[in-house]
Amino acid sequence: MYDRPEGGDKALLYVGKAASLRDRVGSYFQQTRQAPKVEALVRLIRHIEVTVTSSETEALLLEYNLIKQHRPRFNIILRDDKTFPYIELLPHQFERLALHRGPRSAKGRYFGPFPDGHAVRRTLHQLQAMFKLRNCRDSYFANRSRPCLQHQIGRCSAPCVGLIQQDDYARDVAAAVLVLEGRSSELNDLIEQRMMTAAQALDFETAATLRDQLAALRKLQATQVVTSETDRDLDVFGVAGEAGDWCISVLLIRGGRILGTTAYFPRNPGTPEETLASFLLQHYAREQVPPVVLMDRELPDAAAVEEALRDSHASIVRLQHGLRATPLRWARMAQDNAVQALASRAARREDASELLQALAQALQLSHTPQRLECFDISHTSGEGTVASCVVYGPEGALRKEYRRFNIEGVVGGDDYAALAQAVRRRFTRIKDGESPCPDVLFIDGGAGQLAAVLPELQALGFDQQCVVGVSKGADRKLGQERLHRPGEQYPVVLPADSPALRVIQRVRDEAHRFAIAGHRKRRARRYQESILETIPGLGPAKRRELLRHFGGLQGVLRAGAQDIAAAKGIGAGLAQVIYDHLHPGA
Repeated sequence: MYDRPEGGDKALLYVGKAASLRDRVGSYFQQTRQAPKVEALVRLIRHIEVTVTSSETEALLLEYNLIKQHRPRFNIILRDDKTFPYIELLPHQFERLALHRGPRSAKGRYFGPFPDGHAVRRTLHQLQAMFKLRNCRDSYFANRSRPCLQHQIGRCSAPCVGLIQQDDYARDVAAAVLVLEGRSSELNDLIEQRMMTAAQALDFETAATLRDQLAALRKLQATQVVTSETDRDLDVFGVAGEAGDWCISVLLIRGGRILGTTAYFPRNPGTPEETLASFLLQHYAREQVPPVVLMDRELPDAAAVEEALRDSHASIVRLQHGLRATPLRWARMAQDNAVQALASRAARREDASELLQALAQALQLSHTPQRLECFDISHTSGEGTVASCVVYGPEGALRKEYRRFNIEGVVGGDDYAALAQAVRRRFTRIKDGESPCPDVLFIDGGAGQLAAVLPELQALGFDQQCVVGVSKGADRKLGQERLHRPGEQYPVVLPADSPALRVIQRVRDEAHRFAIAGHRKRRARRYQESILETIPGLGPAKRRELLRHFGGLQGVLRAGAQDIAAAKGIGAGLAQVIYDHLHPGA
């Protein structure tokens, strides 16, 4: 199904397969009340194309490839671009472990996947404490002249300054790899053997270090209580919910050890089997498929899905339905997690729904708002101005729809002009259909900020938009917020215990936090930019050589023109240019 704008290229909206096209397509045009997603899809349809395939497997593969290539807006279950994170072993004379998210095409070894970034960081933290592996980047490592703080607190063996031999460091890396591969028991024996050898050689300091390492490793193993009798790698899927409101829980098992779960909430109107089959194809369009995929239910078209995954990944894949023993326990665990995630989501929805109803009463709206947006501005003395836009709905904060705007072309410190620019850019996109229109728009500020954004909304045709300015009270204390409305002379002050005020505070505070975080990132990028990058004629290779020659930027700043010219690839002319740039007026 395509949306074909006047005079523009058609945009793919939705891809679907069906044995009966008459029934499938007709279901979108029923007279009965449809889901909001279906209603929005139907309004945009301008053209429908049909492709006939010779088998169900070919239909699945075509659906898979079209979704992967075009990512149609009404067809994507996985709406964010994030993938499961991995731990990457980066190649180097002294290797290091780091978090990796994205394509695994670069050289190096990858361990995972992990359910989220917190699990990766927790694992890296434990491995660094046990084996004292470096966590610094190669550029930082290459320019060290003395051990850093990580070595001083006992979390790095300082290979950068030669405090550990390469063979000894490589042995520590190999030990960490054994842990990541789930071979901790084998590692226990190796460390215990090394400890006994060191003790017999009267090297008691090394023996004590190995003893502490062994104790830390056994403590880590004690926390990993959920294991199996096998060392298989597989993903387990559980489904719970009802048509249009499903939850799919993914249980990650590597080396027989459960790493954690992640929940997804597809709004598929079909059966749980249809939803799971579609989810599997989209999920493994961006994730590496393990040899075994275990499910809590049997798919009618399991053979076709299995063949589609095999063809797309060029590897052997088996879809299994957990019927007994350990697979049954895993499948039930995945389904229980799906049920729990769905219940938690429903509880959050109920709480948010009550708050939104109270907000409708406080603002005298004709209906309960389903979408709130709030804008705020952050800068430091007018520099690096960033505007934030946060979005709230019945499910709470919709973080995937948050947006930031780098403000340009306004006088530093002019919050009114900055807000006007951010609102204009946001509502221009709303007018173009790139985002839904909010029921209530909050502006962090008083009457002045409100007056600055109203002309922008009117110019774009949003005259009837509900806009509220939120300013702090006289003492700037929580609970004294004043609500400013267009055309009203005096602001409204809600009771401190008002549920409506609580949701306003949540949205306003989140906009404030998001704006400050964006401003700090922008400011950090600007201050972290090396002064060497602004010198004409000094490219990346020569900058690296210069820093390597002097051991860092401070060494370059202390050097004279003749000293700079002695660096590899830097002639006398360029050396003088560098010196003059670093010492203006000298």
